[in-house]
Amino acid sequence: MTEETLLLREDRADGTTVLTLNRPAQFNALSLSLLGELQVALDDIAASKDRRLLVIAGAGKAFCAGHDLREMRAAGEKSFMQKLFKAMAKVCLTLQQMPQPVIARIHGVATAAGCQLVAACDLAVAADVARFGTSGINVGLFCTSPGVALSRNVGRKAAMEMLLTGRLIDAPTALAQGLVNRVVAAERLDEEVAALAAAIVDKSPLAVALGKRAFYAQLEMGAEAAYQLAGETMACNMMSADACEGIDAFSEKRPPVWKGC
Repeated sequence: MTEETLLLREDRADGTTVLTLNRPAQFNALSLSLLGELQVALDDIAASKDRRLLVIAGAGKAFCAGHDLREMRAAGEKSFMQKLFKAMAKVCLTLQQMPQPVIARIHGVATAAGCQLVAACDLAVAADVARFGTSGINVGLFCTSPGVALSRNVGRKAAMEMLLTGRLIDAPTALAQGLVNRVVAAERLDEEVAALAAAIVDKSPLAVALGKRAFYAQLEMGAEAAYQLAGETMACNMMSADACEGIDAFSEKRPPVWKGC
């Protein structure tokens, strides 16, 4: 396969992996095949100790326009729809369950399942020209699955407005509502993503993995159970070699050398 025919491109540098959705002519619509390749890549990254951070990007004009509606209409069977939405849910859950932090790099439109993908990532950096929406309602299809991730990022009223109207919101609105972390000029997007990645990659991978897992787990708990989980996680973290090294390095005014244990 040439780079042009790959559904998913992968690049690595300095502990960071960039996965680029590569269906630019289809605005990176998430076909079942693309979701399958994305899942394989995520599983491979999650199992690696050398891959410290993941960036999800899109080729061409759009970040991701959602599921491939033409593929869905051509399939026409409920079993295919169930398989498709199950595959998308697995990708989103993997993004949150993998030990590495995940940054969405949004340079263009992110709609429907594309907006879901943004919401499923741990962090998101958007160009000021990016737009977001759950536009399925415009074609008679309520974005129920995207609503799961969306409602865990923005407030209920904001989520329901997006889901019910199908209207696009601009990047500053997405920032104000909590869907993205940062908005920058398009020409500074890669610089900002790289700066955010660099601020994370030099941290203890053990502490990052423990913290990410506990963060998402406690969100589904009551306050008492959340504090119990958080306390146990911090106690285990404190007993790690990395925590000892980090504290010693701070006291000795030197950079830490992480052991990953």
